[in-house]
Amino acid sequence: MIRIPIARPTLGEQEAEAARAAILSGWVTQGPRVAEFESRFADHVGAAHAVAVSSCTAALHLSLKVAGVGPGDEVVCPSLSFVATANAVVHAGARPVFADADRDTGNLDPADAERRVTPRTRAILVVHQVGMPADIDAFHELCAGRGLALVEDAACAAGSSYGGRPIGSHSDLVCFSFHPRKVITTGDGGMITTPDAEVAARLRRLRHHGMSVSDRARHGATDLVFEDYLEVGWNYRMTDIQAAVGIVQLGRLTALVEERRRIAAEYARGFADLPFVRVPREPPDRRTNFQSYVVVLGPDCPVPRDEVMRRMLAAGVATRRGVMTAHRATAYREGCAGLRLPVSEDLSDRGLMLPLFVPMTPEEVGTVVREFRAAVKAP
Repeated sequence: MIRIPIARPTLGEQEAEAARAAILSGWVTQGPRVAEFESRFADHVGAAHAVAVSSCTAALHLSLKVAGVGPGDEVVCPSLSFVATANAVVHAGARPVFADADRDTGNLDPADAERRVTPRTRAILVVHQVGMPADIDAFHELCAGRGLALVEDAACAAGSSYGGRPIGSHSDLVCFSFHPRKVITTGDGGMITTPDAEVAARLRRLRHHGMSVSDRARHGATDLVFEDYLEVGWNYRMTDIQAAVGIVQLGRLTALVEERRRIAAEYARGFADLPFVRVPREPPDRRTNFQSYVVVLGPDCPVPRDEVMRRMLAAGVATRRGVMTAHRATAYREGCAGLRLPVSEDLSDRGLMLPLFVPMTPEEVGTVVREFRAAVKAP
């Protein structure tokens, strides 16, 4: 019987009322609430434009599309990431080229990414893993020197910052997720931020089948309006019901991040005397939202990682393995035969995610610390 889940969305009466109002308004698909959510999100992260879509995978796909990625191209990306990162590259018709991770942050290693660049490389897709910002400046320098596009997979990073500025304000294409496991949620959904008005306009067309006129423009027209379809697009729209929830959630974001950071600090204190447990550490120029809390068990840990997870499950505390490696997943294994990414594989195999959500009671946090400490003790 699970007493403490790995995650739980922070949703309440305000979100329910916002969704109800959207439903009763008669406009439930992409409409005025989506536009409001986009505007508020752009303001919050310091971006000129934000484009709402149906998922972060859709955001990544569209971003690669407008970046010019297509068949025959290669995109350097981490293997240590949820498989959607690599899948988006394949959806764009290109080939993901997996590079290794930085051991300290779990993010794409700029030096190894540079080694993987070939004449076919069109873009680098960098992930802010579990909310920890990657070295954005290093990747800007790498891309600028080679004429490559940089796309940020910020699925987990709403509320994180790099160099004192929010994630979403540094690059031409930054993609966010609003899945229930994320810090804020719309049930599901995504967002792309960009400083470029023309890119934003094209993204809005592509999310709606390439249509030349938006539904809102047609609805508000005083004369006949006939749409055209300027290029092949997709149905990647967000609904107004989702956006209504997102507007409320966005208002909670700052407070949610602060509470997650407080819980993470309690975990760090609770494990400080365990020399074989490595807790997350922030580089001085970065601030994470602690979308997830991942510890890495050292080789001298008295109990194997999977046994620790079994013990905690038996005690009613859910855990998850470390971040997956896409190159070892069945979908990619055959094409990656012989590929070794030692840091990524090690972090994945020895990593363990602990429960972190808002609100967590002091008793729940204490239970997680107590059961983890018990689980890593030798029999």
